[in-house]
Amino acid sequence: MWTGCGRGCGFAIHGPRETTDSRFKEFKFKRGPVSERPTKAILRVLNGEPVWPLPIWIMRQAGRYLPEYRATRAQAGSFLDLCYNPRLAEEVTLQPIRRFGFDAAILFSDILVIPHALGQEVRFVENEGPKLDPITSLADLKQLKDEIPLEHLDPVFETLDRLSTSLPRETTLLGFCGAPWTVASYMIAGKGTPDQAPARLTAYRDPAFMAALIDRLVKASTAYLIRQIDAGAEAVQIFESFGAALPPALFDTLSLDPIRRIVSGLKAARPQAKAIVFVRGGGSHLARFAAAGVGDALALDWTLDPAQVLPTLPKTVATQGNLDPLALIAGGEALTNGIDRILSAVRGRPHIFNLGHGILPETPTDHVAQLIARVRGA
Repeated sequence: MWTGCGRGCGFAIHGPRETTDSRFKEFKFKRGPVSERPTKAILRVLNGEPVWPLPIWIMRQAGRYLPEYRATRAQAGSFLDLCYNPRLAEEVTLQPIRRFGFDAAILFSDILVIPHALGQEVRFVENEGPKLDPITSLADLKQLKDEIPLEHLDPVFETLDRLSTSLPRETTLLGFCGAPWTVASYMIAGKGTPDQAPARLTAYRDPAFMAALIDRLVKASTAYLIRQIDAGAEAVQIFESFGAALPPALFDTLSLDPIRRIVSGLKAARPQAKAIVFVRGGGSHLARFAAAGVGDALALDWTLDPAQVLPTLPKTVATQGNLDPLALIAGGEALTNGIDRILSAVRGRPHIFNLGHGILPETPTDHVAQLIARVRGA
C-alpha cells in the first residue's frame, strides 16, 4: 500500500497543478473556536467517549471499487493529476459520502507528496506503482530541501478547504500522512518492496543517514499535518503501512518515536487536532503506544482479535478497525460474522468501525452497503 486513496499510473511529478481558484495563493486559513464537547460521532470517540451504534469509515473509501471514482479518474487523466486537482479531488472524496453516508471523509491524496515536495523525483507507472530516484546516503539527502515548502502542496490544502464547506455537517474531515519509516522505505528503495529490505539494510549499515532522513520526514510531516488542520481537517491519520517489517531492535527508533514526535508537534501547535495512528503489523506494540499516549486512537489491522487485544489497553483509549478486507469482498455470512465479532468485542468502549487495511478494488458496492447496515443496525 502506498496511499490512502488509490493506485498509481504513468505520471511523473514535476510540480503541482495550478489551483482552481487563483485567490487560494493568498488565502489565510483560520479555524474557529473548538467546542469542548464535539457533536460529531467520530470526534466524540476520539475524545474517549463510547458511541453506539459505532461511527464508521473505511480506509481507501474513495477508490477504484466505485464506478463514479473510475469515471472521475478517467476525466483527470492520471492518478496524480487527480490528487493535484482540488475540484476533482474534492469530488472523489465526496463520492463515498454521497453513496454510503460514512461518518468521516478522508482527504484524497498520496503519502509520497512529501518526498516530492522535498525535491525527490517521483513518478507512477501503470500496473507497477510508484517509482522514485533512490535516496541512499547523506550526500543524496543534502540534495533535498531542509524544510518542506508548503506552497508546493497548496492544491492539497485547497481540497481540504473546499471539503470543509461541502461535506455534510455531521461528517468528520480527516487528513493524513505516511509515517516516516513507511515513506523512507519508498525513498530509499525507489519503489515498494515486499519486506522493505533495502531500508532495513540501510538502517543497519548507515544509521546516521537513516536518522537524518527520519528526522527530515518528522519535521516535514508535522508541518504538513499542521497546515492540513488549518485548512479544515478535524483529525488526521498517520499510516505506518510497513510496521510489520521492523524488528524489535529498530521499531522504537524508526516507528514509535518518530510517530510520537509528529503527534506531539501537531498537538503543541494545534491542541484541538486529533490523531489516529495505524501501524500495520504493530499489534505487539499497541500497549506501548497507548502507554506513551501516542495518538487519540489506535487502529488495529485485520490480523488482530479485538477480544484479545482490547483487554490489554486502557478502556479510555479509543481504537479503530479491524474487519478483514477479504471478508468484505466475500460478503454474506462471512461478512456478517466478521462484523459481529468486532461489535461484540468493542461494545462499551470508544471505537470507530473500519477495515484492518484499505478496501480492495474488486469489492462489491452492495457488500459495503451490507456492512454499513449491519454496523448501524446493531
